[in-house]
Amino acid sequence: MKNNKILSSLSLAILLSFGNISSNIAIAASTPAVEEAEPEKGPNRGRMLRDGKFALELAIFETGVPPEFRVWVTNDGKAVAPTSVDLNIKLTRLGDGIDDINFVAQGDILKGDMVIYEPHSFVVNINATYQGKTHQWQYDNLEGRTTIEQAVADAMEIQTEIAGAATLHQTIPAFGSLSLPVGSQRNIAARFEGEITKLHVGFGDKVKKGQTLLTVESNESLKPYAVKSPTSGVITQQLANSGEQTNGRNLLTITNNNLYIAKLAIYPTDYQKVKIGSPVTLEIDGVDAQVSGVISFTEPKVRDDQARIVWVEVPNEEKTMFEGSFVKAQIEVATFDVPLAVKRVGLQAFRDFTVVYAKVGEQYEVRMLELGRKDGQWIEVLGGLKAGTEYVTDNSYILKADIEKSGASHDH
Repeated sequence: MKNNKILSSLSLAILLSFGNISSNIAIAASTPAVEEAEPEKGPNRGRMLRDGKFALELAIFETGVPPEFRVWVTNDGKAVAPTSVDLNIKLTRLGDGIDDINFVAQGDILKGDMVIYEPHSFVVNINATYQGKTHQWQYDNLEGRTTIEQAVADAMEIQTEIAGAATLHQTIPAFGSLSLPVGSQRNIAARFEGEITKLHVGFGDKVKKGQTLLTVESNESLKPYAVKSPTSGVITQQLANSGEQTNGRNLLTITNNNLYIAKLAIYPTDYQKVKIGSPVTLEIDGVDAQVSGVISFTEPKVRDDQARIVWVEVPNEEKTMFEGSFVKAQIEVATFDVPLAVKRVGLQAFRDFTVVYAKVGEQYEVRMLELGRKDGQWIEVLGGLKAGTEYVTDNSYILKADIEKSGASHDH
């Protein structure tokens, strides 16, 4: 097992590739790590610890049981009765205190009295007393750990947060398009038949309620009168011109596009999840920012593909939305508080585990997580991490690459 390092050559290379990093940042670049000799293994594949003729073989045993220490004792090459040895091991963990482990005899071995939880990364202190003499050993058993100076971490934009409670919002996806609400378009006709003597507006013009749109000379009275706009909006159809007769036809169409309806398709598996008032986050083609709303209506008819159509009212105050635009949505179907969660952006794979990297000073180390429910941003933590732990969120992949570069093994 290698000692924890400053910054591997891989991470340093990544750092130096940042063109905007000031050249006066002090970086304690690490020299290549010195390869340590592999520790001696005993007949049970445990680590051999010797003090003269007295020896312990120490192994983490985890076949069919939670990980635990098992120890075989010899003196001058001969097995020693485990009842004749008083053994204590203390494991000093990064930021998580000390595990104080005592041992009891079980057959021909000494068995530890507590689970050796992951990560198996700690400084090991051993005290064994046999026939009135105490034997002591200390060594590092480190994995999934690295050291990065704070200035370097800042330059690499490695961000951290404190693990704690969070509110999760579970959502389902939905898709649809923007439609105009009923009554948003008004067709303009003349009250009395006559000649259009003046057209005051044209296609594409914005108009206000009460504004004069046309002047018409009545065929009966030969007097002019004004046709005024019943609403504010945009002229989206111009069907007549000056000098023409009104002839009982639509002359203009005004569209008020201050509001759209996002019509979203919900399929049978999600019928019971979506309710009136359910919060919705919308991504609309051509609109940079996300839009929030709630389900306001469910159409009574099911489409041929068995989708139900639900409505979300979408204000268009900035006039950046258009009829027919494609919409992607996330509909909130459950909200719940959890006592401990981490941001999903910080998750990485380590061996067969999903981990985050805990930060203690300038040291970082994996924390194997037992995970629960999740939403788009957060994931519930059921085990493997203590509340209040500082952990890496943004750019955690840099730590993963740095630790993998070290080649540290899971040594028992």
